Amino acid sequence: MVAWPYFGCGFALSFAGCGSSALAQLTGWLGDSTRIGLKPMPSQATGRARTVPESSTAKLAKFFPDASPVRIPVRLTRIAPGQTPCSESTVIEFGTPREVLFTSTLGLEFADRLRVQNSDGTLDVEASVVAVQYDNGSTAVAARFTRQVTNWIVKS
Repeated sequence: MVAWPYFGCGFALSFAGCGSSALAQLTGWLGDSTRIGLKPMPSQATGRARTVPESSTAKLAKFFPDASPVRIPVRLTRIAPGQTPCSESTVIEFGTPREVLFTSTLGLEFADRLRVQNSDGTLDVEASVVAVQYDNGSTAVAARFTRQVTNWIVKS
């Protein structure tokens, strides 16, 4: 084994096998184990990192610093006096002690009133729309409870 002036090279080569390809893989340098001069690799490879597109609700959640990610299936019903109530099933994606954030297809607007219910009845509360954000055909909505709801979201 040849003693290299760089820490760990000789030891690493003894396990990986000798030769310039092992040296290049382990250290990023081309060279022969019998020569002292090391040469840098001639080129670098670059690539784009894969990122998951941010949801419209996640973008809206940035305006609510206390928001925690959750996944709670709920039934939303718009409460509009003199109109037929319309409802949909959706998922609360973020929550604070006073607000819920979700996507909706109901065409909600600022100050619309909603009834938010989960399937087991532990969450059944009215809320008022406080923010709406349109993003690439998706509508993110933040609604604030009209009364205090205790322990609906628990932070660890």
